[in-house]
Amino acid sequence: MNSDLLVEIGTEELPPKALQHLSDAFARGLADGLGEAGLQFGDVQLFATPRRLAVLIREVPEAQPDRDIERKGPSLKAAFDADGKPTRAVEGFARSCGVSVEELEQQETDKGTWLVFRAKEKGRPVQELVPLIVDQSLASLPIPKRMRWGDSSAEFVRPVHWLVMMHGKKVIGGEVLGVSSSNKTRGHRFHANREITLSSAGEYAKKLANKGFVIADSEQRKQSIREQVMLAAETLGGAAVIDDDLLAEVTALNEWPVAVAGEFEKEYLSVPAEALIKTMQDNQKYFPVVDKNNELKNCFITISNIDSKAPEKVKAGNERVIRPRLADAKFFWEQDQKQPLESFGKQLDQVVFQEKLGSIGDKTKRVMALAERIADQLDANRAYARRAAELSKCDLMTDMVGEFATLQGIMGKRYAQVGGEHDEVAAALEEQYMPRGASDTTPATTTGQVLAISDKLDTLVGIFAIGQKPTGEKDPYALRRASLGILRTIIERELDLDLQQLIDTAAELYVNKVDAAAAREDVFEFMLERLRAYYLDRGIHIDVFDAVSALKPTRPLDFDRRIRAVSTFRALPEAESLSAANKRVGNILKKTEVSDATVVNAGLFELQEEETLYNELEALKSKTEPMFETGDYESALRELSALRGPVDNFFDNVMVMTDNMDVRNNRIALLDKMNRLFMRAADLSRLHQA
Repeated sequence: MNSDLLVEIGTEELPPKALQHLSDAFARGLADGLGEAGLQFGDVQLFATPRRLAVLIREVPEAQPDRDIERKGPSLKAAFDADGKPTRAVEGFARSCGVSVEELEQQETDKGTWLVFRAKEKGRPVQELVPLIVDQSLASLPIPKRMRWGDSSAEFVRPVHWLVMMHGKKVIGGEVLGVSSSNKTRGHRFHANREITLSSAGEYAKKLANKGFVIADSEQRKQSIREQVMLAAETLGGAAVIDDDLLAEVTALNEWPVAVAGEFEKEYLSVPAEALIKTMQDNQKYFPVVDKNNELKNCFITISNIDSKAPEKVKAGNERVIRPRLADAKFFWEQDQKQPLESFGKQLDQVVFQEKLGSIGDKTKRVMALAERIADQLDANRAYARRAAELSKCDLMTDMVGEFATLQGIMGKRYAQVGGEHDEVAAALEEQYMPRGASDTTPATTTGQVLAISDKLDTLVGIFAIGQKPTGEKDPYALRRASLGILRTIIERELDLDLQQLIDTAAELYVNKVDAAAAREDVFEFMLERLRAYYLDRGIHIDVFDAVSALKPTRPLDFDRRIRAVSTFRALPEAESLSAANKRVGNILKKTEVSDATVVNAGLFELQEEETLYNELEALKSKTEPMFETGDYESALRELSALRGPVDNFFDNVMVMTDNMDVRNNRIALLDKMNRLFMRAADLSRLHQA
């Protein structure tokens, strides 16, 4: 009979930032273990709170299905000697199967008769299997550092205090991590600090909520927190700032969440909102509140893990602990402003960027030079680019960023604004770190775009030059993100820049530190791979990318135009035929030597199909040339699709490799002419139809 399976590991408080990851891995391990054991099951439900990891798996059978076992032994000839006595080979085989030679069966095959062992193996009961599966799942959890407790040899992320393993109404006996299984879970540490007996696995979540003041389902708990926070913010006349990472962390910190609103003195609003929000989120796990104009209000919302009978005391306590944090932020803000932002730059020479690459001051000088050159290429304001680069890392030395590292760039912008820097320069100091992730936008200002590209490219080239490029999952300098950031900025902001040229320039600026010239090709290829990932994430077919990358265009914006054009071309009805034709042409050209100076001689045409193809190519070359020159690859390929008929007719009726060498070479030259025309956009021979 199928029944629900429940496994719960009760612990001391688990690390909140790792809780969901641990929960997912635990559930996956149990499900995989049951599957490998041949057990079919229904839905898998995850539960995770600060003090427990639990999984409920529906419709789990009582035992594995019985299975037929068949083992092939020696052939009949090899099993018995001339006197008909069993050989050592067959005796050993029978012994390994736990039977006598007489109990073995014979099997006729086209290669003769063989001895086989057949038996029916009874499936092991779930009661026997589950403890082993739980052990294996827990052992494989992604826990960087395990701990021991008491005099036990068991190791886990936190001490384990109770264990529930149930199949339907039955307790699965066994011991995991030094704790024996039972049907007793535990409630909230304060509201229901007692054992709660489960009569069946399926009632777990409901009983914990009703009797234990525990919302075991983390998604349900998260939604409750979100709704409570939003409602509390509305009562304060504003809207809550709900950061997803903070919401996940708060969810992992509470079993019975209750929203509590609080306030702080208005004087602290003189501090930049970003700093106040950061201290509320990072230090106190509070949700800030903004008004209808998105201006920060002097209030916050916290989540308490207790439904207090005296909520005012909880409110007052939270208001009391946040004041010193806000006071620190106010002090840092005022203290940092006692000197201009650029004065902090003097300290950058004493801060190591990378041992072999020098100080952050050295990096700043390289970025200044690179930014100027990029600005020149874009006809952007050279002075703005240089000034932004000069100030780019100064805020790293401020007290505010020293306390809140994630405010780098943001505070640079704020200090630049109060220092009277141009708006575009100030904005660039924040934008240099964009995009910070896949969902983040690229810099909006031209100076910000220049600085972001310069800063990331300097790091990329330098780290590659000292042989520390990313390997596997290791990427300590976030070079993959930096590469993608550069490419996204160029493409999405439509900057006509040559990537190879940029890399070469960045390498030249390292002349006094390391020889970066040798790393240039590796950097380009690395970035090309990031471009592959960029387009695959956007649903571009891999063959489209391969068709374009085969030509190795060095201008990302041009690369993007080709990608979009080939994607459109691929969907045309003519694409399959022309792609096949291009592949055929490519194979022919590989086997022959075609000079760049080869000219098609119309006087050597023997068939109408040759002349037709030639005339079409001439006409289309004239028509598409301006399109290719302006980067309008989509229009050009659409025009070239008209070649399908002439190309098909050519290959249907014309023998290219004729015995007449003059005619043969002329036909090859004609195909080369067609190939060169298509190659203006991409190598279409790499396209294949799904």
